[in-house]
Amino acid sequence: MSGTAFIEAPMSPIDGCEFYMGSTDGGANETPVHRVWVDAFSIARYPVSRREYALFIAASGHPPPRFWEAAQFQHPDQPVAGPSWNAAMAYCKWLADASGKPYRLPTEAEREKAARGALENCDYPWGNELPKDHKGGRERALDVVGTEGPNRYGLYDMAAGVHEWCADYYDPSYYLESPYRNPPGPQTGVRRVARGGSWRHAICFARCAARSSLAPDKEFSDFGFRYALSLD
Repeated sequence: MSGTAFIEAPMSPIDGCEFYMGSTDGGANETPVHRVWVDAFSIARYPVSRREYALFIAASGHPPPRFWEAAQFQHPDQPVAGPSWNAAMAYCKWLADASGKPYRLPTEAEREKAARGALENCDYPWGNELPKDHKGGRERALDVVGTEGPNRYGLYDMAAGVHEWCADYYDPSYYLESPYRNPPGPQTGVRRVARGGSWRHAICFARCAARSSLAPDKEFSDFGFRYALSLD
């Protein structure tokens, strides 16, 4: 794609490592807590912004999300509001083709490890206590990227902003059969996993282990994504 305008986000590398995935403090879909190994990868420090997504629309002709013209989502540095999982996948393919790097959505296990930020058994990306000034909840607007954080991996907005699409199909009981090394999620399903808190939802979704999901063709204004890259 010579001549295509695109932006590559700064990335944070995460070494291959083992961690305990899941929680006993949330819903049944977060249990059992289990050991997982993820190979080395890097992940974008910020969710994809409207500014970046506009380049994708212009270059590919992909239709914009249905909230593209909404007044509250016009700031170029807000996370792009409302791309479907299918659109997020299309963006990753476009960026991979344009850059020559195999960008992709993170797996659910990678996203949880990234959120934990090298902290073991933490509830939130910054530790176990909710900061008094944290703005999670249903009443606030969508902030620009980089408002929350960074965590110990240098990642921002891991618990606020938008729910972020992951590559995996969603199954509430998947942890009962999840493999130890690089779990890819179920082979089939109806919904796709999303992780992280959002501007529309209560603070419970800000927890590192909290799981949400949505059909891959749906466009909700509190959904977005960030991308990842495998490291050899």
